[in-house]
Amino acid sequence: MVDSHDSDCLHRFDFEHLPVRGLLIHMDVSWRALHEHRDYPSSIQKILGESVVASVLLAATIKFDGQLTFQLKGDGPMHLLLAQCTAGLGVRGLARFKAAELPVGESTLQQLAGDGHLTVTLESEDLQQRYQGVVPIVDGRLAQCLEAYFQQSEQLPTRLWLHANEQGVAGMLLQRLPSPSAAKNAVSEAHHASETQQQFDDDWQRLQLIADTLSPDELSQLADQEILQRLFNEDDLRLFDSMPVYFKCRCSRERVSGMLQTLGHEEANSVLAEQGQIEVHCDFCNRAYVFDAVDVAQLFATATAGIGTQQRH
Repeated sequence: MVDSHDSDCLHRFDFEHLPVRGLLIHMDVSWRALHEHRDYPSSIQKILGESVVASVLLAATIKFDGQLTFQLKGDGPMHLLLAQCTAGLGVRGLARFKAAELPVGESTLQQLAGDGHLTVTLESEDLQQRYQGVVPIVDGRLAQCLEAYFQQSEQLPTRLWLHANEQGVAGMLLQRLPSPSAAKNAVSEAHHASETQQQFDDDWQRLQLIADTLSPDELSQLADQEILQRLFNEDDLRLFDSMPVYFKCRCSRERVSGMLQTLGHEEANSVLAEQGQIEVHCDFCNRAYVFDAVDVAQLFATATAGIGTQQRH
């Protein structure tokens, strides 16, 4: 099968006559840029790819101006995984693991992460607002943990389908919204509302069963419109314009300079004396920031001047 899928974008879609919305995402260049400087084993690469896709799908269901952080922490060989997505769908991610302890072959999430938890954190751009939800890591698929998160934190029945390999990652989300009939309280409408609610329940089950027939190859290789036509050709759908998804690391020389200033002049000089320079690598993109003796002297001279200026005022 020749790949013909949408690339590095997210599509929203709605069911016109049902309280259900959906998302489809494909990442190719952005995914490869995210992990190109890291030599992840296939099992780690797969779960990281699924996590990055999941972070975008979660972020796209929420109206916010900030960053969503998806974190897995456990006592297993993969003891830490981070995936982050901005409101503008810029993503980055990393995984920490002990290679010697990784199981051979296909592994479940719990075999990789062990006992631990999944944390979803939402922070506003100005860091003034912060929301956090936590669910335990369960055996099986990452999607199951996230479905539990939605049920617990958002009270919205949600299903996810995720796929990842070295070249690309893809995902689909279906989410049931509150039924329009839920707001009707009149006694005369109670019977009709009950029938409508039952029909929505049946339709929600039907859509899940149909979506479960989507194979990983179809999810990763078909265009979004073709996926929807194959699955839901009997339903009226509205497909919105695509939104670009891209790799975005927030590291900068200024941020690293601030970290070195926090470290302190004495510690920085100690590293300089031992290594001749200070080299800091970003955990997310592996970019190297190098500071020689002149750079460090200027850095702390600037910091001292800034303190002096503040004191004079």
